[in-house]
Amino acid sequence: MFTDPAPALEAAVRIQRTLATRTWGDGHACRVRIGLHSGKPTLTDTGYIGLSVHAAARVCQAGHGGQVLVSTRTRRALRDVMPAAIRLRSLGRHELPGLTKPETLYQVEAEGLAAEFAPLRTGA
Repeated sequence: MFTDPAPALEAAVRIQRTLATRTWGDGHACRVRIGLHSGKPTLTDTGYIGLSVHAAARVCQAGHGGQVLVSTRTRRALRDVMPAAIRLRSLGRHELPGLTKPETLYQVEAEGLAAEFAPLRTGA
């Protein structure tokens, strides 16, 4: 968990860049999807809980391996602190399971990241 969105975004980009340069057993690539959402989760003895955690999981679930997605709340939080050379491209509004309202999702674009992916895994 990050308290500020800019370091979270920078970490996500570093993770994707690092994974893109490595191969794993028999030349296979390890591709992970990353979803960022801003909110105030509750810390319990068993970990973080709350709607923000649920929303972050749904943002992540919508993506594909190698992709970083950002929610509208995180985009707003990044407005004045967007790291240099990182851009956010709107992918439109999407219905995410378990959330009551459609969410506008943004794809993170930066040097060293894949830019083209199949449609989001939202059905919308």
